[in-house]
Amino acid sequence: MITIKNLPFLILCGLLVSLAACDRQDITPKPSEPETITTPATAVPETPPKPVAVAPAAAVNAQRLQQADKEPGNWMSHGRTYSEQRFSPLSQINDQTVSSLGLAWSFDMDTQRGIEATSIVVDGVMYTTGAWSIVYALDARTGKLLWTFDPKVPKEKAKHTCCDVVNRGVAVWKGQLFFGALDGRLFALNARTGKVKWEVATFDPDLPYTITGAPRVVKDKVLIGNGGAEFGVRGFLGAYNVKDGSLAWRFYTVPGDPALGFESDAMKMAAQTWNGEWWKLGGGGGTVWDSMAYDPELDLLYFGVGNGTPWNQEIRSPGGGDNLFLSSIVAVRPDTGEYVWHYQTTPGESWDYTATQSIILASIKLDGTERKVLMQAPKNGFYYVLDRATGELLSAENYINITWATHVDMETGRPVEVPEARYQETPFTLFPSYLGGHNWHPMSYSPDTGLAYIPVLDIPAVYGQPEDFKYNPGVSNTGTDGVIAGLPDDQAERDAIGALVKGRLLAWDPVKQQEAWRVEYRGPWNGGTLATAGNLVFQGTADGKLVAYRADNGEQLWDFPTQTGVVAPPISYEIEGEQYISVNVGWGGAFALVFGEYVQAESLPNVSRVLTFKLGDKGTLPPVDWRPAVVLNPPELTASPETIELGHVTYQDVCMGCHGLNAVSGLIIPDLRGSAYLWDDKGWEAVVLGGQLKDRGMASFADNISPEQAQAIRAYVIQQAQRGQALQKAAEAKATPE
Repeated sequence: MITIKNLPFLILCGLLVSLAACDRQDITPKPSEPETITTPATAVPETPPKPVAVAPAAAVNAQRLQQADKEPGNWMSHGRTYSEQRFSPLSQINDQTVSSLGLAWSFDMDTQRGIEATSIVVDGVMYTTGAWSIVYALDARTGKLLWTFDPKVPKEKAKHTCCDVVNRGVAVWKGQLFFGALDGRLFALNARTGKVKWEVATFDPDLPYTITGAPRVVKDKVLIGNGGAEFGVRGFLGAYNVKDGSLAWRFYTVPGDPALGFESDAMKMAAQTWNGEWWKLGGGGGTVWDSMAYDPELDLLYFGVGNGTPWNQEIRSPGGGDNLFLSSIVAVRPDTGEYVWHYQTTPGESWDYTATQSIILASIKLDGTERKVLMQAPKNGFYYVLDRATGELLSAENYINITWATHVDMETGRPVEVPEARYQETPFTLFPSYLGGHNWHPMSYSPDTGLAYIPVLDIPAVYGQPEDFKYNPGVSNTGTDGVIAGLPDDQAERDAIGALVKGRLLAWDPVKQQEAWRVEYRGPWNGGTLATAGNLVFQGTADGKLVAYRADNGEQLWDFPTQTGVVAPPISYEIEGEQYISVNVGWGGAFALVFGEYVQAESLPNVSRVLTFKLGDKGTLPPVDWRPAVVLNPPELTASPETIELGHVTYQDVCMGCHGLNAVSGLIIPDLRGSAYLWDDKGWEAVVLGGQLKDRGMASFADNISPEQAQAIRAYVIQQAQRGQALQKAAEAKATPE
């Protein structure tokens, strides 16, 4: 039987700060100097190819991007065009020919962490990124490495990452390549050679900001935001001049201390919607960590804003208020950052319901009139259609079952909340969870079918008011009750809860605001989508496939085993009359780290690769021999129940985000239940408090927890290791014939 009491475990999976982001020993290429890496890719020669000259190198400018449909063979920006539709006009690969699609080439990256990048392809060259913000330039026809660049991000920076050490890609402009490193540096590289032209720090590296998103370039300005809201930061979007990296403008998303004055009229306006002393709790949050789009005709730049710090508004802004511009879509002038309009999807957000999910611009017919619209399916579960000139709400309907609100009031544009959803009096079960009905995985839109294709998550969460909250700088501060966040010890109950954790591909009609078709998956955290003029939708899956569906009705037409879970979105491009489909693969991200209990075996191992396909090819992948296993051999448990409970609570607050819920790892990084340090209390402290393994991603937590808490965590992990060992022995006994 599943009860409210058993569901709360889901809530603090979003605490995504960890005891360690301790990595298997990553092998990373050397920085700066272009070099060739030998890879086991099937279509790549055994001897390393020499770097080849590319001319012109990434010669992308405003005219080319605004006329991108005249160059369907290139994928020149994050969403292919400024509209971010992720629709390819290419049709050589179509619903009649896709059955003969085969692997043309593959390229192995040298990390084993989450891969989330959208590759950029310009004039035959592919530019992409892997974990730890490493950049690769490849021959898009063969997969030969042209150059690579490693910014050498300090591994201990993983402490401040909510959702793995990922990177979502680069931008190119006039012979330069731009990307943001995890530690906040923005780089400009020579697109031909990979040599550094300039680099700038976008924030103080001592602050718990990170960059995982892909930059965009508009009107000679590189646009980049950041992540880290829960860790205690004040969000902003920065614009940097492409020539030298100098700051052109910065748009803060939440106001600072009113006593210090305001940077703009927008911040003065926003301050009227806040209460309390939010600036003392890490700055308010509101990071701009993913979505952007640009309309050249209106000259408007649109971006999405994230959640607050803490999540819990009662703590962040006692007395309520809308808390602008949290969970908002904001329109500004790209030349100056001047505020034009906003629409807030979740006023006074209290559940990590970000509005940083894909923003798509399109023209659709509503009530017989062609309208230029902006569309978004944010975390909160509603699909929004806005007038992109004014921000007027045109329609909003839930694309997933939701329990926190009944509908969106079309008069006010506000969701009508269920009063209990704010969980101040009693815990409340919400659909969707803090992971959202739709997370960062990009959706796509086909103007041919008129449908949007959404990677949907269907997961509940239970939120509760904490008995006592103390802001802890540099770790995740949700302001929710972590005590109720654990999984039940009974395995049957865990299995029953797992049945609630679902995922699907949803085709959504934004005109009718209703579902057109769906494909149910075994679990969530499936990849972003690509729509094409060949009446196809491509999506990678968590259980290790790249799949092609008919765009009009969802019929599956083709699939390819990827040997690892796929979370990144595919792209399509053309060279010399041949169309290619390419996707970056490599299991990772928030769900992969936290939900070890429910990670599918097919998701693993992490094999970080670029896979590229074309019609008629029949390439194969080399066998995968890495199958991680956890050897459970814990010491005797001597700690008191009180110590174990302290360890449980502390683990939920600072460890679970990387090492997994209830100490069950997703195996992207080590499972603490198998750690040799469980036998060595001094060695455990040297790692947890002394930073002995910081070069492998395990930073010191001495500023966040006491020695007593560190040992309490160890005691709790021993208890969980003993539980796991007992389950293993029971399974072995059951499998052994008498």
